[in-house]
Amino acid sequence: MIVVRRATPGDAPALVALASAVAGEQEGWLLAESRWRSTAEERRYIRALQRHPDAALLVAERNGGDLVGRLSLMRDPHPASAHVADLGVMVAAEHRRAGVGTQLMQAAEEWAAEAGITKLELHVFPHNKPAISLYDKLGYKREGVRRAHYRRSDDSLADVILMAKQIVPAAR
Repeated sequence: MIVVRRATPGDAPALVALASAVAGEQEGWLLAESRWRSTAEERRYIRALQRHPDAALLVAERNGGDLVGRLSLMRDPHPASAHVADLGVMVAAEHRRAGVGTQLMQAAEEWAAEAGITKLELHVFPHNKPAISLYDKLGYKREGVRRAHYRRSDDSLADVILMAKQIVPAAR
């Protein structure tokens, strides 16, 4: 069973291990080199997000122990686009295509609705067909391609597809 919850500082070692494993995959799902933040840096990051009213870090926990996914959300700081939040998601390789990403994305939409966010957006690499399929299934629409948008660790430039979904805010 998978439970999605807010990250706590105690999750830092497992989150660093997850991010390092995903970053080290040959498919190039992440831009980072195989080294992610240190555990201490991750702990500080989680604490900062806990105090931040416009951001969240969610984790997918399996059977009350193993963290198999993470999703970060942050409201756009510009006043003209404060209704938009950007998200980033990763799932451990052995848990992909098992509903973990769907659960994380649904929890992100709930957080967004409660926070008054009316648009969620994300970047996905064009070669990440499984993720694109998931986002399509969840109602995300392609808004464009950002050419040579990210610099990879080997100094090459990577395109990304910008996808977004309109969110209905929660009744207040």
